[in-house]
Amino acid sequence: MILLDGKKTASDIKEEIALEVSNLKNKGEKTPHLAAIIVGNKGPSITYVNAKVKACERVGFKSTLIRLSEEITEKELLHEIAILNTDLHIDGFIVQLPLPKHIDEQKVLMAVSPDKDVDGFHPTNVGKMALNLPTFISATPFGILELLDRYHIETSGKHAVIIGRSHIVGAPMSILLSQKRKVGNATVTMCHSRTKNLKEITLQADIIVAAIGIPEFLKADMVKDNVTIIDVGITRLVDTSKKSGFRLVGDVDFKEVSKKSAFITPVPGGVGPMTIAMLLKNTLLACTRNK
Repeated sequence: MILLDGKKTASDIKEEIALEVSNLKNKGEKTPHLAAIIVGNKGPSITYVNAKVKACERVGFKSTLIRLSEEITEKELLHEIAILNTDLHIDGFIVQLPLPKHIDEQKVLMAVSPDKDVDGFHPTNVGKMALNLPTFISATPFGILELLDRYHIETSGKHAVIIGRSHIVGAPMSILLSQKRKVGNATVTMCHSRTKNLKEITLQADIIVAAIGIPEFLKADMVKDNVTIIDVGITRLVDTSKKSGFRLVGDVDFKEVSKKSAFITPVPGGVGPMTIAMLLKNTLLACTRNK
């Protein structure tokens, strides 16, 4: 079993980006600039956004964090987005999700300029991704592709099973892995909560992407030997034996499934770190395009 080390791979990618940024600065060209909007004071969102700001500092990007009140109106938030859309200093920006219930997330994501949508959530960019045209690929699927590529995991002709059909991970992964690309050309089956005989399907899989949001859902008796496992899930479970009072687990029963796997991502330290690294890569791409 080989561990797909997302933490190390993400660190390598950041070093590569930092070198490119240094070259841009030496040539007197624009420094990439990422902005983030965060609404409210939810702990996980703040932690995640702060990690993005730190990552920007590490690679030499400029970053702007816009913190807004939980009570902000939808109209006021859309106004903030409009300002960033036209700010020539900002190459790309994200709106941290989830948003308060009184704000329509879809309307907000639609308001972000596709040219600055480094999260890859705008329908224009999703459509380009589906057509295999140059665009911003959503950071988590992009990170999974990069992991598969850097560990030289063969996808061509393989049976890939995606568990989960979210717009952020499951749906784009099913499209990307089936496309004619370096990490692609797979035969893809997408499974979800209504799928019957799920175990029969997963037992046929050469590659499984688990993104269903149920802790330790994928068990050892659901996978064949030498399978590649990409675990996208992350859930806090109460664990009084830990100093923190909890432990982090994925959608895969790692202890048992890893015994049958050729490759597997850990949780934490697998897909998560890759997401931020690929957000930086998208921002560098946006800066290059804007030039």
